[in-house]
Amino acid sequence: MIYDASLDELLQKVWDGKRINAAEALRLSHLPIEELGALADHRRQLAKAKAYEGRGNEIVTYNVDRNVNYTNVCNVYCKFCAFYRTEKDFDSYVISHAEMDQKIEETLALGGTQILMQGGHHPKLSKQWYLDLLSHIKEKFPQVNIHGFSPSEFIHFREVFNEPLEQIIADFKAAGLGSIPGGGGEILVDRVRQRISPLKAMSNEWLEVMDVAHRLGLYSSATMMFGHVETMEDRIEHLDRLRQQQDKSLSYGKGHFTAFICWTFQAENTKLRAPTVGAHDYLRTQALGRIYLDNFENIQSSWVTQGLEIGQIALKYGANDLGSIMIEENVVSQAGTTFRMTVPDMHRLIKDLGYEPHQRDNWYRLVN
Repeated sequence: MIYDASLDELLQKVWDGKRINAAEALRLSHLPIEELGALADHRRQLAKAKAYEGRGNEIVTYNVDRNVNYTNVCNVYCKFCAFYRTEKDFDSYVISHAEMDQKIEETLALGGTQILMQGGHHPKLSKQWYLDLLSHIKEKFPQVNIHGFSPSEFIHFREVFNEPLEQIIADFKAAGLGSIPGGGGEILVDRVRQRISPLKAMSNEWLEVMDVAHRLGLYSSATMMFGHVETMEDRIEHLDRLRQQQDKSLSYGKGHFTAFICWTFQAENTKLRAPTVGAHDYLRTQALGRIYLDNFENIQSSWVTQGLEIGQIALKYGANDLGSIMIEENVVSQAGTTFRMTVPDMHRLIKDLGYEPHQRDNWYRLVN
C-alpha cells in the first residue's frame, strides 16, 4: 500500500474541525465507510460540544409531531412523487378546520409540540384560505408550533397570489407560521431538477425563499433527497449551496437552518425510473453532509426511509437527532415505505448506543 501524505493531511484537517472544499469532499466520499463514519462522528462531537458540556452523557434528541398534508391536489406532477392528485381525481381533498383540529388534538394527547404542515401546489386556494387556517390553528392551539409550507409552495404562492415573497412570508408569519420545513430541496442542481421536477421551484428560487424567511426571523430545516439521477458531485454541490446560504443567514443574526436531513429516493408507485440506493450509500452521504456542513449544528437521521435499525446506526455517522415519531406520514408511505416509530422505540434505540434521549422542540431546545 502506497503512503499518501496528502490524504493524511486531509484527514487531519477534518479531524481538527476545519472547513473542506468540494474537491476534498469528493475525495472523502471514496473512503471506506467505517473510516468516513468515524470522521463524521467526531465532527458531530465537535458540533455538539457546547450542548453536551456538563451533562455527562452525550444526548440524542427527537421530536414528537405530526405531518399534516392540507391538500393532495398538486399541479407540478413531480416524477418521484406518488402522493399528488389532480382536482378531478376521486380521492383528492382539501382539509377542513374541523379535521385539522382533530389531528392536532390527537397530537397533543401523545405529547406532541408541533405540526409539520405541507401540501400540494393547489392552483385555486386563495391567500386568505391559508391565512384563515393559520390564524385558526394559532388561536385554538397557541402552544403548537406550525412548521409549514416548503420553499416550492412559497414560489407557487408568489405566482398564484401575484405578491412579493417578503409580503407573503411576513403575512404568513403574522398569522401564526412558526418555522419552515426544507421540503422540495431534492438536489439543488438545476440540471437534475429539470429532469425530476421541471415545474417545481429551481435551485435559486428554493434558496431565495430560505434567505427571505431567515431575514424575517424564521428558522427552517434543510433537506436532500438523493439516489435517483444525480451524481456524487451533484450531492456535494447541493451541500455547498446549503453551506453558502447558512453563512449568509447566520450573518443576519435572525433566522437560519436548524438542521440538515437527507433521505433516499423511494421508487414504488412513482413515475421516475431510476436505480434506488441502499443503506450503505445513505450512511456515506449523511456522513459527508456532517463533515461538509460545518455551520450546521444538527444532523437528523432518516429512519422513515431507512428503517429503525439503520436510523439508529446513522447516529454513529454524524447524526445527533432521530427526527420525529411522525404520528402521521402520507407522502413517503405512498411510495412504498411504511416504517413506524414510538417514543419507547426512540428511547430504546438511543439508550442502546449509550446516549441519553431527550425530546426537543423545533429549535432544538430540550422539552424534557
